[in-house]
Amino acid sequence: MRHRKPHHDSSGGNMRLRAYLPKALVLAAIGLLGASGVAQAEQVSPPDRPEFSCQQGEFCAWPGEFYSDYIQRLDLRTANPEECIVLPNGIEARSLANRMTRDVTVYQDNECSTEGDFTTYPGNGTFVPHAPFVVRAVQIWDGA
Repeated sequence: MRHRKPHHDSSGGNMRLRAYLPKALVLAAIGLLGASGVAQAEQVSPPDRPEFSCQQGEFCAWPGEFYSDYIQRLDLRTANPEECIVLPNGIEARSLANRMTRDVTVYQDNECSTEGDFTTYPGNGTFVPHAPFVVRAVQIWDGA
C-alpha cells in the first residue's frame, strides 16, 4: 500500500488569502470610517466662540454686533418671567443669545411697547449675531 504525499499547490496560500481578502478590506474600511467618526466628534466639541460664553439657562446680550464688547447676562435668578426687563446698565444690544428654556421677546423700546419693533426668540439655543434692531428691553415668557 502506497501512501501518497499530499500535493502542495504553491497557489494554496494565495487561494486562502483571496478568500479572506474581501473580509479584511471591509474590516479595514470600517476601521477607517470609525476613526474618521472619532475625528469628527472631536471637531464638534464646543467651539471657542464668544456666543458660547453665554451659559445654558441664560439670556445674553452684547452691545456690539457678532457678540463683541462686554456680555450682559440675565437668568431666572435675576429676572421674573412675564415682566418687562430693561437691559441692565443701559445696554443697547446689537447681538444676543437665548440659551434659556423659555421664549424671550426682545424690544426696541425700553418699556416693552409694541409700538416699536419686537421679536420673540425661542429658547434652547437661539443665536442672533446681528439683531434686526437695537434691543433695549426683554420679556421672558413663563414656560407653562
